Amino acid sequence: MRLLLVEDDTLLGRGLVAGLGQGGFAVDWVRDGDDADAALATTSYDVVVLDLGLPGMDGLSLLRRRRAAGDKTPVLVLTARDTIAERVSGLDAGGDDYMIKPVDLEELRARLRALLRRSAGEAMPILRSGRVALDPAAHTVTLDGTPVLLSNREFAVLQGLMMHAGRVMTRSQLEEQLYGWDEQIDSNAVEVHIHNLRRKLFPEVIRTMRGIGYIIPAEP
Repeated sequence: MRLLLVEDDTLLGRGLVAGLGQGGFAVDWVRDGDDADAALATTSYDVVVLDLGLPGMDGLSLLRRRRAAGDKTPVLVLTARDTIAERVSGLDAGGDDYMIKPVDLEELRARLRALLRRSAGEAMPILRSGRVALDPAAHTVTLDGTPVLLSNREFAVLQGLMMHAGRVMTRSQLEEQLYGWDEQIDSNAVEVHIHNLRRKLFPEVIRTMRGIGYIIPAEP
C-alpha cells in the first residue's frame, strides 16, 4: 500500500518510515504542507498520515484544499494538538481519523488498515478470494487453510489485487503500491511477483488482461 507521510519532525518521521515500512507500506515522506500538496496532486496514494503543525501550508489548510479539489484519499491526522475543539476541526476539515502524539505504532498500523478497508468498501479484516484468504493485520496468506509463505512485496501485490477485486490494476499502479520515491524499480518486478504468486497459490488466482494489467475476479 502506498502511503504519504507528512511530518516535519525528523526523528519521528524516520521512526514512522521504518515502522510503517515493516507493516507493509511503501512510504513517501515530505516535511511541509506545500510539498505534500504537490505530492498528492501528482501521485496516487492509498492513505495519508498528516501532521497539522507544518512549515508552509499547515495541515488543516492542506486538508481543506485537497478535499475542495475532490481528493478522496483517506487521511489520518497525527498531531500533538489534543483539545476537543482541535480534533473536531481536523475531522471537519476532511480528516478520516485522528491520533494524538506520542503514538503507539501497532495502533497506528491498525487504524490505517481500518481506513483502507473502509475506503475499499470492505467491512471484514480478512480478504478472501476463492480458496485464498489474506489477513493484513497478521500479514499471513492461506490457501485452503494452509499457510503460504510470501515475500513482503508478493504480499503487497496480492493485497492490492484483492482489495480491488473485480477491477484491473495496471503494472504502474502495482508498482506504486510497492515502491517509494527513493527505491529502484526493476523493469520486470511486477511480472516476477505475479509469476511467484501463481506458483505458490494456484495459476487462476490472478488473471492477465493482455495489454492492460492484472485482475482477481470479484466473488459472485
